[in-house]
Formats: sequence, structure tokens, C-alpha cells
Amino acid sequence: MNARKLMTVAALTAAMALTAAGCGGGRAGSAAQETPAEGQNKGALIGVAMPTKTSERWIDDGNNVKSKLEGMGYKVDLQYANDSVPQQQQQIESMLNNGAKALIVASIDGTALTQQLADAGKDGVKVIAYDRLINGTPDVDYYVTFDNQKVGVQQGTSLLTGLGILDADGKDTGKTGPFNIELFAGSPDDNNAQFFFNGAMSVLQPYIDKGTLKVVSKQTSFSQVAIQQWKLETAQARMETILNGFYAKGDTKLDGVLSPYDGLSRGILNATKAAGIPNPVVTGQDAEKASDKLIQEDVQYSTIFKDTSKLAGTASTMVDAILNGKTPETNDTTTYNNKVKVVPAYLHESVIITKDNLQKEIIDSGYYTQAEIDKGE
Repeated sequence: MNARKLMTVAALTAAMALTAAGCGGGRAGSAAQETPAEGQNKGALIGVAMPTKTSERWIDDGNNVKSKLEGMGYKVDLQYANDSVPQQQQQIESMLNNGAKALIVASIDGTALTQQLADAGKDGVKVIAYDRLINGTPDVDYYVTFDNQKVGVQQGTSLLTGLGILDADGKDTGKTGPFNIELFAGSPDDNNAQFFFNGAMSVLQPYIDKGTLKVVSKQTSFSQVAIQQWKLETAQARMETILNGFYAKGDTKLDGVLSPYDGLSRGILNATKAAGIPNPVVTGQDAEKASDKLIQEDVQYSTIFKDTSKLAGTASTMVDAILNGKTPETNDTTTYNNKVKVVPAYLHESVIITKDNLQKEIIDSGYYTQAEIDKGE
């Protein structure tokens, strides 16, 4: 074989190798997508991964996102993972295998989806983190949430207001206490939990430092007070242990409890009720119907209302923009660093709810009916 023929064979071999490399190593259609033209993805499949059905808010979120996307003409694969990380990983892989063009993901563990999102990135599939930031990966494109630091500040502020340390306008009343309180935080695998706790402690710590507030158990660090997977039963068990250990003699009164979520709040109140303790000032979050009922009945003091229909609307609008070659609107491009990148975010506002404004904010707004709250489910 002469030199020219050798060169021709080598060139053909190299070309075949490049073609094979381009076709292998991924699911069908896994080449990165170019910027889509408007209307190109009409009727596309969108994967929506929600963490659980054990909280009514996630059921509402999933249904709201699905309804918004279907109203825009998209097909939706909505999955709930029953608080199981492996199940959520499998569900996302299934969505990608079925040809999802975008993913909206409310993660169970914000560090456990790296491989699945890497697969999405290889496919050119854009990922929106929904209410919970996904950490440790470059393959998350946008984040929709509430201002979680502010939510924590609101929780701490409402505890101080309920105790009478602050008045309705947020001004210090001069009361010196001491008021006996206990602290609870959310699940350590949820990025938001630390934001809530830090926000609350930013307003509570000065009053702890000067003795107006006293944490009787001395359990004040996030690791000591966090409740895995936000479980009501775990919060109730911890509150029972605290009451038995520090309040059992009856000479120490429990005045208030910082709780970051309504499910935990109800567990805490179950424990205080069983111990025969008059209702302490207990905070919460999510304005769940069962807790709205307790607020109405002067059992739970407050919750933080986050209108998740707005969150669903923003996430859906982001998807629609992305799939039509546009840049989604954001209002925060500095706060949410997932340890690999700062994820552009859109933040919504939240509202402190007490008995005084529950009617206006929850019922008159149409979020829940009076009958639903009276029923508490």
C-alpha cells in the first residue's frame, strides 16, 4: 500500500471514530440543545419533581405547577418521591429518559442530585430549583423561592411580638423577662433550614445575650435543634424530652418556642398539651390549614404565609421563557451560592400571619375558605 492510500485509510478511520464518539455514551437525543426558536418546544414534556405528599404545601405546589404548565400547552410529568432520595433520583432519570425538555425540582437532599443533573446538562435540559436550592453542581440554572433569610427574621420577630417584647410596630416595649424559650430548626439536608434559623437568630440572639430570653435547655446550635426531614413526630419527641428534662418540676414556665414549620409546630403543641402546659407562643410556616385552625383558636400563635401559587407561576414562566429562547426574569443574582456557582434567583415576599390578619390574608384572598380552615384539613 502506497503512502497516499495509507493517508486515505487513516483519514477514513479517524472520521469513523469521531462519528462513533458523537453517537455513543448517552441516551437518545442527548446532544446539547442549541438556543430554541420561539414555538419550537410547543407541547414539550416538563419534568416536575416534588419531595413528598406528607405536607399539604407540596401537594398544592405540584398541582399548581402542573396546572400552570398545562395552561401554557406543555405536557407534565409530576412525581412525588415520598421523602426518599433514591426514589427522587430514579424519577428524574425517568423524566430525562422520557424526553423532558426542562426540569423543575424541589429536592429532598440538596446535595444528592449531582449525577442526575449532570445527565440533564449533557442533554441540554435546563433545571430550575424550586424553593430548595440544589447544591454542589453547576447544572442548576435558576432558583425560585421566597426570601428565606427574611422568613426566618419574620419568625423570630413574631416570637418576640407574641411574648410582648416587641409591639405590633416592631418597637421594643422595654419588657426584660426573662422569658423561657426553646428553639427548633428544619431538616439539615434542606438548604433553606439554615437560612430560616440564621434569620430568626439574627433577631433573637441580642435578647438572649442580654437575658431577656433564656433558652432553658441551652440547646442553641443548629445541629442541636434541627429536625430531620421536618417530621412532626420527631419534633414532638424532642419537645417531650425537653419538657421532661427541664420543665417537669413545674417551677419553670415555658413561654415560647421558635418553630420554622407548621408541621413541627403541631408536634410541639401536642407535647405541651400532653404535659398540661398552657399554650406557649409558637411560630410556624406555610399557613397549613390545620395550623390556621389552631391560630384561629388561639393555640398556635403565628405562621409565615408564602403564596406558593406565585412560586408555581414564576417557575412555569421561567420554563416557558427558556424553551422559547428567552432569558427568564430574576431579582437576585448574588445571594444563592450553591458552592459551585451563584444561581440566579427570583424571590417572592412572605407575610406573618396571626389571628389578627388571618381572615384578610388567607381567607379574603381566596387561598383557603373559612370552611377549609374550620375543618383543618
